[in-house]
Amino acid sequence: MMKRVEVGVDSMKSFEDWKNLSFFPGYDRKLRFLVIAANKGGCSFYRAWNPFEKIQEQFSHLFEFKFTENALEVNVEEKTEGENGYEDLHWADVVFTQNLSNYGGPATIRIVGLAKEFGKFVWYDTDDLLTEIYDDHRLKKTYIDNDLENLTKFIYSNSDLVTVTQQKFASRIADFCTGTLAVVKNAIDYKLPAWGMEKTKKPKKLMRVGWVGGIHHEADVKEFAAVPHMVNQRAGRERVHWGFYGKPPLDPSLENPKEDWQQQVWENYRNTLLSGFKGSNNWAIYQALPTDLYGTMYSNIDIAIAPLQNNAFNDSKSDIKVAECGRYRVPLVASNVGCYSDTIINGQTGYLIPADAPKSDWVRVLTKMIRDPKGTKEMGENLHEITEELFDLNKVAYHRLNVLEFAINRKIDASKNS
Repeated sequence: MMKRVEVGVDSMKSFEDWKNLSFFPGYDRKLRFLVIAANKGGCSFYRAWNPFEKIQEQFSHLFEFKFTENALEVNVEEKTEGENGYEDLHWADVVFTQNLSNYGGPATIRIVGLAKEFGKFVWYDTDDLLTEIYDDHRLKKTYIDNDLENLTKFIYSNSDLVTVTQQKFASRIADFCTGTLAVVKNAIDYKLPAWGMEKTKKPKKLMRVGWVGGIHHEADVKEFAAVPHMVNQRAGRERVHWGFYGKPPLDPSLENPKEDWQQQVWENYRNTLLSGFKGSNNWAIYQALPTDLYGTMYSNIDIAIAPLQNNAFNDSKSDIKVAECGRYRVPLVASNVGCYSDTIINGQTGYLIPADAPKSDWVRVLTKMIRDPKGTKEMGENLHEITEELFDLNKVAYHRLNVLEFAINRKIDASKNS
């Protein structure tokens, strides 16, 4: 068994060092890299598709890449796999997979098992803690019924390299990892058009408070219940607009829209967030946008919020929202859960609300920011400076190469000593 170590992403080789190499260290040809994304969703985009497309762009002299969602060559209609003899898995030197495949947890294990059988280096990446699902998570029963916690532990223990998004996450899974465990922060390709839009115009004294969320935050929005109503009373409803972003479109395959559970989730969000709301509406719910347009939501926001329930799952979440807000110079007010404390400093780049704090803390902070547009804008500028250095994928994609080289060398050394 390999001794476990934790690896940070501090520079080993610099960007220029990697550019000046002829081949990946230890090889006399391009390293063959198979990237198996779980799906085409946002998490997979940030952790699989986009980072390795960037590495392919920057270091094409070191790698050959193939990208796929179906490395098992599954034929769903005929219920078969391996139609081409697992051609891509045999081709690769490094097999990268992440999260749990849309084909299911067992399919992800099958990928890892075959890759190990074929003698490949296995890299598993995940941005969600799957070993401690909290009670209020809508899919908790699904996790239990499919034994996804133990499936994930098996993947951790059979991967040569496991990467996660932050240190607290790493500490929670360290005992399950027998190879290298490393932290690789999320990052965004700021060259994509959605991250370079102009901020939309608004009345001078109006401050737009925005929450951008998915479909698994029912417990989290309870942390913010009735806050808009109370802030309206304190700051004046004419000075604030509430925007809630991310409502999915109706499922066209359903004859009865009431059967669309995602719509019901957002109805619950609305009822919770706007509890006690009175008077004319100074709020709106906005549709979710595809990955390539997602960033444009922040062009309509002046203050971003991230309320989170205090549980192990949330405490292991990445700080991708910091990268999103900072790009558009939007200060973030967040529950002090997870790793927001790495970049959010009270009064400088936003505010951290203590976990389990009374709602009056949210009301006090947001009222202060709404009444002080100049100070709020300065906080957004400060966050922008930080995120441009830490979260621009064009500047930090090569960190993955340092982690990969370290892990490959450790595996080689362990083989020699076994």
